[in-house]
Amino acid sequence: MDSRPPVNDWTIDFDHFDPRWTENPYPIWDELRQKCPVATSQRFQDGAYFPSTYADVHAIAYDSEHFSSRRVIVREQKLPLIPGPPITSDPPEHTPARKLLLPAFSPKEIAKLEPQARAVCNSLIDAIGDRSECDAATEYSQHIPVRLIAHMLGVDQSNGDLFRDWIYRSLIEGVRNPAAAMAAMHEQNAFFKQQVELRRANPGDDLVSFLIKAEFNGAPLTEPHILGTLRLLLIAGIDTTWSGIGASLWHLATHPEDRRRLVADPSLIPTAIEEFLRAYSPVTMAREVVKETTLSGCPFKPLGQVLLSFPAANRDPARFADADRVLIDRAENPHAAFGLGRHRCLGSNLARLEMTVAVEEWLKRFPDFEETRGKKTTWSEGTVRGPRSLPVTILKRA
Repeated sequence: MDSRPPVNDWTIDFDHFDPRWTENPYPIWDELRQKCPVATSQRFQDGAYFPSTYADVHAIAYDSEHFSSRRVIVREQKLPLIPGPPITSDPPEHTPARKLLLPAFSPKEIAKLEPQARAVCNSLIDAIGDRSECDAATEYSQHIPVRLIAHMLGVDQSNGDLFRDWIYRSLIEGVRNPAAAMAAMHEQNAFFKQQVELRRANPGDDLVSFLIKAEFNGAPLTEPHILGTLRLLLIAGIDTTWSGIGASLWHLATHPEDRRRLVADPSLIPTAIEEFLRAYSPVTMAREVVKETTLSGCPFKPLGQVLLSFPAANRDPARFADADRVLIDRAENPHAAFGLGRHRCLGSNLARLEMTVAVEEWLKRFPDFEETRGKKTTWSEGTVRGPRSLPVTILKRA
């Protein structure tokens, strides 16, 4: 990571790449809610805003008049507008762009992937073998969504390292280095152009073929639309979910009472997954101000970038009782981990399946494990938060 000036006042100079934010952002957000619910920063082009309350995040997510989705990552230097429909689409283009993808991500279609998901998880656990120590992030959680999305796209799963490199350059390095982000985008375009050509010659039962056959407003999709959507499905379908899986396993490695409870009663796992999604929400999105407005006494100026933190919204005590406690049997849990409004995550069914299966299969094989003593979990920087390294010691095998 490059050298960055430390933050001395989070209210007027926030930086979501500051090591303190990366390590443990929750006290920072609590402080902001009490002192200044909308923080600002000039570290990012045209200025940036960070609303820390559920109410303000909710208001922005539903307000396309003042806040555009055309930029979904807060960057030091803005990139040219790059379409990735539907996530970068505003009304009226958004609804038809989203609608065409809904059948591929319906509960019925995603349920068909469960056997594949369980097979992937068990093959990764088999590879860990009899070792007493492993990295549950790099050897397990980070591979599951890569292999599932590769399966859905009909591409070779051996491209996992390439996909992870694109994600790093797009979401982390690219925030501070526009050239890295643009290079990753061009490489993705070249990769998917080749896949499109292959499917036109030999269609299959995969998402590339699906998009080739799809229509937008009564016409076939343009090449930029197809490529933008494929880039979105790849990037959004990998880092986000592996971060959610990794955070769930980190919690269970560091909270033995919750781990023992889920091992004794696996029927509680789906409820626990919802709480892990709330408490350790991986995804922060962005908006760009297109019309001046005011929220919580803070004026939002046109062209300003908004760090739209669903994780902060999910930790707001005004919305959730015991917001900073992880309660794996929380009965009422209207969390915003998958976003709010028209851009609510299209892949939420897939993410829930992957997270649930990953935790179930891990606990079946490794009912007792802990964070390895003397080693430290490292967390990702920027807009997607999750363990990048999760050293664990396996204490008991089933």
